[in-house]
Amino acid sequence: MDEHVLTRLRQELIEGIDEKTRDGASRFFKEEVRFYGVKSSLVRKIATKYFREIKGRDKGKIFTLCEELLRSDYGEEAFIAFEWAYSLRSQYEPSDFFIFEGWLERYVNNWAKCDTLCNHTLGSFIELYPQYMEKLFGWARSDNRWVRRASAVTLILPARRGDFLPEAFMIADILLLDKDDMVQKGYGWLLKEASRAHQAEVFDYVMKNKAVMPRTSLRYAIEKMPAELRRKAMER
Repeated sequence: MDEHVLTRLRQELIEGIDEKTRDGASRFFKEEVRFYGVKSSLVRKIATKYFREIKGRDKGKIFTLCEELLRSDYGEEAFIAFEWAYSLRSQYEPSDFFIFEGWLERYVNNWAKCDTLCNHTLGSFIELYPQYMEKLFGWARSDNRWVRRASAVTLILPARRGDFLPEAFMIADILLLDKDDMVQKGYGWLLKEASRAHQAEVFDYVMKNKAVMPRTSLRYAIEKMPAELRRKAMER
């Protein structure tokens, strides 16, 4: 039964291949990526359609289907897996953290997978169970660039709402001198979102650290600030 769902889902993805989308997909990535080449609006529709079929099943069985999709390494299948996991957010329980962490470590190999998993599934989990914040501080010290990026981008949506400012600064402190551009962009993005509700605090943080902060992170962090503050922050 479960195999039939994935077989039909994959057949729809194959039938939905758009040559222009397929040919342009890799332009946004420096690493080797695997995509069918299906427009994101159609991928979303397919995700919703098949979730309606499976949503009454046991959460563990749905997570198993998600993992099966992730094993294929296709970007579209990863998106569907993470959408399905996010759709179960009302059923999250503490032990689910280790499932999501396993997906991050085993299957996330580009920024798109990282951000889709972290912004929604993991971000929602941390809001429900903030005691797992400590795990993010550990991720920020990982040897895996995507796990380090995940430590920051998991807090993007809560930060946009003004939550977890001290924790955002703690993660930025750990990642401050990171040499990886995807990690620099990740924590810069976190600071930018935090600045929506806490502009003065984020500006002070940037000014305090701008002598050592990579320019990539700095530019991201101040993007939403008024021109005068941006100019001040960019002064050498």
